[in-house]
Amino acid sequence: MSSRAGAADIMRVAFDSRPAADVRGVGRYSRSLLTALRETAPKDAEIVETHRPRRVDVFHSPWMEGAILRSPCPMVVTLHDLSALKRASEHLRTGVRLRLRQLAVQRAVRVIVPTEVVADDAVRRIGVDRKRIVVIGEAPDPTMYARSDEEIACVRERFSLPDSYLLWVGSLRHPDPRKHVAKLVATPRELPLVLVGPTRPWAHELQDVILTGEVSDEQLAAIYTGAHALVLASEDEGFGLPAVEALACGTPVAACEVPALREVLGERAAFVERGDLKSLIESAERSRRPAPAPPQWTWQDAARSTWRVYRQAISHAEDESRPVGWGMAEPQAEVE
Repeated sequence: MSSRAGAADIMRVAFDSRPAADVRGVGRYSRSLLTALRETAPKDAEIVETHRPRRVDVFHSPWMEGAILRSPCPMVVTLHDLSALKRASEHLRTGVRLRLRQLAVQRAVRVIVPTEVVADDAVRRIGVDRKRIVVIGEAPDPTMYARSDEEIACVRERFSLPDSYLLWVGSLRHPDPRKHVAKLVATPRELPLVLVGPTRPWAHELQDVILTGEVSDEQLAAIYTGAHALVLASEDEGFGLPAVEALACGTPVAACEVPALREVLGERAAFVERGDLKSLIESAERSRRPAPAPPQWTWQDAARSTWRVYRQAISHAEDESRPVGWGMAEPQAEVE
C-alpha cells in the first residue's frame, strides 16, 4: 500500500485542516469530515493534520486554496463550488492566483465535489477529467437536530428574536452578489427576517433586519428550530448546506430554483423562480411544519466514501508510475 520504507502496512493521509476554523461552509465541511474520517478510519490508516505533506501516502486539500502545484504524493482536492471562476471579472486582482489554483486542481489524482452540478462545472471551467471526479454529498452536523422549547427560549432571549421569524444563514463579512442578501432584506414581508452569521459594518447598514452575528452550533440549531422557515435567495450554490441543516432541525425551506439545490433537496423544499424574491418570501411565510426529513446521508457515509477515494488515488498513482508493460510477459521476438 505504501512505498515508504518501514510503513508498508499503514496508509498515512495528510489532511489540510487549516479551513476548519473558517465560519463558512468550507469550515463546516472540514470540521465535520475530519471528525468522521477519524471515526471511520480503517485499522491500517491514520490522519495527519498538515498542509505540507511529507512521508505520507496521499494528501487531501478540502478547499481549492490549499491545492499545491507539485505534491510529493497523490493529491485529492475538494471543490465546493466554482463561483469565483463564474464571476472572474469580479476577481481581477486574484486572476493569477486563480489560474495557479486551477492548474493545481488539474493535477489532482481525484477531485471530490458535493453535487453533479459542481462536477459539470469542474469539467467545463477547469478542464478536470470527469473520470477523476467523485461526487460525495455533504450532511447536517450531528449537532443539528430539533431543539427543546427551553433551548429555543434561551436563544430568543439571547439574540432578541421574535416568536416567529424567517431565517437566513451565511457569512456577512463581505457582500456576495450570488446571495442577494440586500435584495432579500428589501423585499416586503410580514414576518421579521433574522440573519445569522459573522458580520462586517456593511451588514449593520441593512434596514429592518435582526443580526445575530456568529453563533455556536448549539445556538444555531436552536435558532433553526425556532424559525418559521429558512429562505435561500441565492442564484447559485454548490450544495446548500444550511438547507439540509434546517430540515434536520424540522424547519421548512424556501429557495430559488438553482440546479444544485434541486439536486440535493428534490421536493423537500418549496422552490420559486430564480430572482423572484417576492414569491420566495410568500412561499416561506406559507410554510407549515412538519418539514420533510433531510436526505438520509451522514458525515460517516461521506467519510467512508472519502476513504475509498484515498485508496483509489494511491492505486491510480501507482499504476501511472509503473513502466509500460509492467507485470506483463516479455513480448516474443517476431519469427523471421
